[in-house]
Amino acid sequence: MTAAKPLSRFFSGNRVIWLLAAVAVVFLTAGIVIARFIESPADAAAKVAPPEAGLITVPVENRVIANDVSLRADVLYDESVAVAIDTTDISGTPVVTGQVPEVGTTIDAASVVLEVAGRPVIALPGELPAYRTLRVGVSGPDVVQLKQALAALGINPGNVESDVYDAATVAAVDQLYVAAGYPSPAASDEDTAALQSARDGLRSAKDMLAEAEAALTTAAGGATKSERMTAQSEVNDAQRLLNQKIAARDTPQPPPEEGAGDPPSPQSLQDEVDSAQEALDIAIAAREEKNAGTGTSSEVTARDNARAAVEQAQADLDTALESTMTALPAAEVVYFSNLPRRVDQVQTKRGTTLSGSTPFMSVSGADVVVEGSLAASDAELLEVGMTGTFPVPDGGGTITGTVSEIVPATESEAPEGEDGGEGEGGDSATTSRFTVTFVPGGLTDEQIAVLLGQNIKITVPVSSTGEEVLAVPAAALTAGSGGESRIERAASDGTTALVTVETGLAADGFVQIVSSEQPLSASDQVVVGK
Repeated sequence: MTAAKPLSRFFSGNRVIWLLAAVAVVFLTAGIVIARFIESPADAAAKVAPPEAGLITVPVENRVIANDVSLRADVLYDESVAVAIDTTDISGTPVVTGQVPEVGTTIDAASVVLEVAGRPVIALPGELPAYRTLRVGVSGPDVVQLKQALAALGINPGNVESDVYDAATVAAVDQLYVAAGYPSPAASDEDTAALQSARDGLRSAKDMLAEAEAALTTAAGGATKSERMTAQSEVNDAQRLLNQKIAARDTPQPPPEEGAGDPPSPQSLQDEVDSAQEALDIAIAAREEKNAGTGTSSEVTARDNARAAVEQAQADLDTALESTMTALPAAEVVYFSNLPRRVDQVQTKRGTTLSGSTPFMSVSGADVVVEGSLAASDAELLEVGMTGTFPVPDGGGTITGTVSEIVPATESEAPEGEDGGEGEGGDSATTSRFTVTFVPGGLTDEQIAVLLGQNIKITVPVSSTGEEVLAVPAAALTAGSGGESRIERAASDGTTALVTVETGLAADGFVQIVSSEQPLSASDQVVVGK
């Protein structure tokens, strides 16, 4: 016990010293721990410094290089246009009375697309619109177009090269109305009255001529009564024959019956009139020779004046007849640049009154097309006749379409936010974008039903190596001092060497190597970065 007391007194007397020692140990330990988490600026900079630069290489590849043009396109029927007629020449109110087409109806040449005020509107092929009524005597390119359209239907309009609406054209138009199932347009009341007046005038003039000739015969004397009667009978017979020939010439010929021969031509009918006139002149001359006598100048003058009156009356009748011959009103025909057509939309119904030239329906071509827009740089890669492919939605297969047209897009067709700009003279055609039209082949009715109205992606291959070739990434190419193309080939020991190459097709970030000054193979490494 005596030994423990001194030890206890030792620790008790040095308590402060031991406490200080313990605190020092704690701070030392904390300093060591904290020092492990504290870095000097130099150490921190050393840790974040980039590693020493090295070469980035990739291998030369064997691959097919193909360059494609892809675009979004709409599937629709081609050449959509609005259809209207000029109603200004329609007598009465232009009310739709029938033949209103349904959406999806196909319009062919000679089809009746609408009935207005009981009269048909007939479809014909042609580029020019119907801008005036065609009648005997008028001429122009619209007459040529009509004749060509009739000829395409198998209806003979006479000389298709002539731009004159003549009697042969009248007969052809009559046949057109027969084919359409409607009577030909009737002459106006004014023209009908004028024709009757001209006929009465000719009849009166002929009576006056007969009286003048009789007076001259009586005054001249010379022949016996029977001779004069015989001569007059011959004149009368010749006159009747002439009247028959004139009537035959001026009467429109009915459509030829099946199996019958061709009707007489207008020229042959006129030749018969001329021959009958010559026969009449001869009969008159013979009668005058038989009746020759002293005569008087007054009777001769009266007869000559009567003859002149007959000639004038005949000319007036011819003019009146032309006015009553079948015309083709502008409101009864509508021309389409291509037929057949498909009705897309109908804006009228039976009982509706048409207003001016407001469209009553919209039509498009009967063929399905795929139409999209491309930037000029891409459009330059395409040519008419190239083919592209696109998928049919819902697993309907893949369809091939042929480029049929590449035209500058108008401002209205340019995508929103892209201005086409105007060319010289204010032309609205843009040079920055082009409209490309494809004609798909072999579409079934089911595929058409699925595709119409869809916006699809169509891809057109414009160039390809066709088989695998040596190729490197475009990033591996550099230009030499002379403009030549070079690659930097890396050796296994880390050294590199520049190799001059000739390049070919480029696509998808790769460039074809056509040839090189030193042999290259797919096992070689080329530098794309450092």
